[in-house]
Amino acid sequence: MPDAQTLWLISPELVLAIFGLAILLFAIIWRERVYGALAWVALVGLALALAAAVNLWGAHARLFAGMYAVDMFALFFKIVAPIAGILVVLISMDYLRERTRYRGEFFVLLTFAILAMMMMASSANLLMIFLSIEFLSYMSYLLTGFLREDRKSNEAAIKYLLYGAITSAVMLYGLSLLYGISGSLNLGDVALTFSKSADTSVQTLALVATALVLAGLGFKISLVPFHQWAPDAYEGAPTPVTAFLSVGPKAVGFAVLLRFTLTTLPGLPEFANYWTPLLVIISIATMTLGNLVALRQTNVKRLLAYSSIAQAGYMLIGLVAVNLGGSSPFSGLNGVLIYLFAYLFTNLGAFVCVIAIENATGIVEIPEYAGLVKRAPLVAALFIVFFLSLAGIPPTAGFVGKFFVFGAALREGFLVLAAIGVLNSVISVFYYFGVVRAAFFLEPKDTSPIRVAPLVTLSLVVTAAMVLLIAVYPEPLFNLAAWSMAMLK
Repeated sequence: MPDAQTLWLISPELVLAIFGLAILLFAIIWRERVYGALAWVALVGLALALAAAVNLWGAHARLFAGMYAVDMFALFFKIVAPIAGILVVLISMDYLRERTRYRGEFFVLLTFAILAMMMMASSANLLMIFLSIEFLSYMSYLLTGFLREDRKSNEAAIKYLLYGAITSAVMLYGLSLLYGISGSLNLGDVALTFSKSADTSVQTLALVATALVLAGLGFKISLVPFHQWAPDAYEGAPTPVTAFLSVGPKAVGFAVLLRFTLTTLPGLPEFANYWTPLLVIISIATMTLGNLVALRQTNVKRLLAYSSIAQAGYMLIGLVAVNLGGSSPFSGLNGVLIYLFAYLFTNLGAFVCVIAIENATGIVEIPEYAGLVKRAPLVAALFIVFFLSLAGIPPTAGFVGKFFVFGAALREGFLVLAAIGVLNSVISVFYYFGVVRAAFFLEPKDTSPIRVAPLVTLSLVVTAAMVLLIAVYPEPLFNLAAWSMAMLK
């Protein structure tokens, strides 16, 4: 039986597990009579999990025979995960009320999805990585197809499931090869085997195995060429789920990718020769394809899907340019963490704007946003804030994230990669402000005001305030990122 210290170290996960089961129990026993209250129960659970994660700050331990890491790197993502969950719950309440009577089940799935994110962030073992990723994947599939009567939602879930099943099998095969090579599931032991072995066949097999694992992680992050599921899943899923998919799995996917690559791959002598150029190519392909295809989109959810793909490409620049030696503020890793935190509020804020309009009118096509400034001036104005941040234009959080990611690339000599990143940021302005153009400069067919629900308005204000606050007072975020990356040095 775990002792008190172990229970304290996994307290965020315990809180979410208890509240998730409680919501499920309430939904089964009292059904429709308590659906309105279950969202608030979920909010309380997420808030307590966030408080538990903050309370653990500074902890450093390995639990369950080294399978589970509780360190500041994991805690960074355990802070990000419940914040995302809280915002998604707030924007889901009004959205679900008119679309399904199974609202309790939604909050159960979302709570367990946040729990899975926390488990991914702490995974330091090949088996734990696979199990936590699959846990999150199952919750994501169910959330994507949650609107049972909606054919688009069902189609999106099936496509997501099929792509996910294939990439999970590929990743599992890669993990099994790594276990076969090293005889251990621990990431540190795998790295030690790589560094000690002079056998060419072992090194070659390690490269193949690692490529298979990275394919599975690339699916969660929606890197090219594993991105095909994202546009259809984002378009067909309930919009709050789309908002969650765009930030949640992507954030913890990067957590696993960073821990895996920075712990395991440096043991490979071929790391710099093979993996760095490959990651450069994937980064360029991801941000370029995402931005170019987004130019042709007329559905705002598909546009934000391709934008999300492009954002993953920018974040990957930070991994390419990682240098944990020295004390430079441009280490690459801190750039990724800062970018992820800024992206959380920026992308969720953009989706809250979409939900505000969709709740009241059902509109998701960009041409139908014509004259939005006359119908919902706050939403139209905040669209500009969030799009400026996604494009990386000051004074916004997105600019801070790109500044540190591109700065790391320049410091490590990846001048072409940084230049392509800047060029892609310029391209993104065209499609982001295509929405703004429709909202501000085209005449509306319907001039009736759009009512925005109070909780959606609250979410808009919170996300916009954070986007601007990070830009004008970024020091706490810099310190948070610096403390979080200390465990990987």
